[in-house]
Amino acid sequence: MAAITEKSPFAPARFPTLPDVPGVRLGAVAAGVKYQGRPDLFLAELAKGTAVAGVLTTSKTRSAAVDWCRAVLEKGTARGIIVNAGNANAFTGKRGAEGNKHMVRAAADALGCKPKQILVASTGVIGEPLPGDRVSAAMPALAKDLKPRNWAKSARAITTTDTFPKGASATAELSGKTVTVAGIAKGSGMIAPDMATMLSFVFTDAAIPADVLQKLLKRGADKSFNAITVDSDTSTSDTLILAATGRAGNEPPRKASDKALKGFVEALDAVLIDLATQVVKDGEGISKLITVDVAGAVSKKSARAIALSVANSPLVKTAVAGEDANWGRVVMAVGKAGEPADRDRLTVSMGGVAIAEKGEGVDGYDEAPVADHLKGREVHIGIDLGLGSGTARVWTCDLTHGYISINADYRS
Repeated sequence: MAAITEKSPFAPARFPTLPDVPGVRLGAVAAGVKYQGRPDLFLAELAKGTAVAGVLTTSKTRSAAVDWCRAVLEKGTARGIIVNAGNANAFTGKRGAEGNKHMVRAAADALGCKPKQILVASTGVIGEPLPGDRVSAAMPALAKDLKPRNWAKSARAITTTDTFPKGASATAELSGKTVTVAGIAKGSGMIAPDMATMLSFVFTDAAIPADVLQKLLKRGADKSFNAITVDSDTSTSDTLILAATGRAGNEPPRKASDKALKGFVEALDAVLIDLATQVVKDGEGISKLITVDVAGAVSKKSARAIALSVANSPLVKTAVAGEDANWGRVVMAVGKAGEPADRDRLTVSMGGVAIAEKGEGVDGYDEAPVADHLKGREVHIGIDLGLGSGTARVWTCDLTHGYISINADYRS
């Protein structure tokens, strides 16, 4: 793949310091699956009894790894997660399935468990067979590298066109015990998760049954990874995994509605939103982060559809890149969403300034603060349909020539 030399303007100065999650050890090595001279194979060892939940891509051309994960997740427990970068092992037929089995067997042997206790993910170029022999050859060194807090190296190992590794953490109180949530993610292009090339692995030491964990993750994904888009393209490989080792010693909740979970849910959602927005901030060719807020829709579902229509519009995204307050493009994107809307009730704002309402532009509005707002790194577009109480928030980025340059050379 072509080297990405220019970092996102949102790239942090350094990778965040993430805490140890008891019951989790992480490792990463350079296996040469696709890249040379950088880690591209990641392994997470999970303590016995770890509960797992996952949200996976709904793509009809999904990878073999996604199908494998779905089967493992049905059991609700796992001992490890193996991930490679540079090769998506998708649309590779029987060889893809064999390559996937090769990975999980190698990881299972290293961790002393059964293959069906291993979750797997692959990301990178679609349509190329996975060189399983390189994975096997690297496994002894990978197992030796396993240790707590090996976050930065692990986050780097799962990246492809990312310009920076992504990590986040939070703590909460659960049944009188302090619990930790920490995770990593990768993603830069082919980002419009619907599960949910986007991967994220989140870990906690909380004791939470798999069925409860699954409900909490699904709700959290809808507010985070399912609320981002870079280019409207849903990957064959989108995978979000949450593992709970139970080492915190809290009283396990019996249902997702348990009031004792309030703090944990807030911490989990914070980590998921942090990771998801980092993915957008690393969008290929990004110069601006765009937040789209929709209010007054007939339902939450309708609001989300409208927000995504605006966020995915190439014309809206290029207008923001050009720092042009072209509200007509926003109106267009609302209208094409196929959701209830009334042009004479619609209000559009940028940077908190109303610029279109009641079926026309606001007469004599001061464009100066809007122009200043569009010159900044973060842009806000507000839409009020005036029809109901449905709301939604979606994050996206602008569309620049950098996106074309990166993807024109992606396979080289």
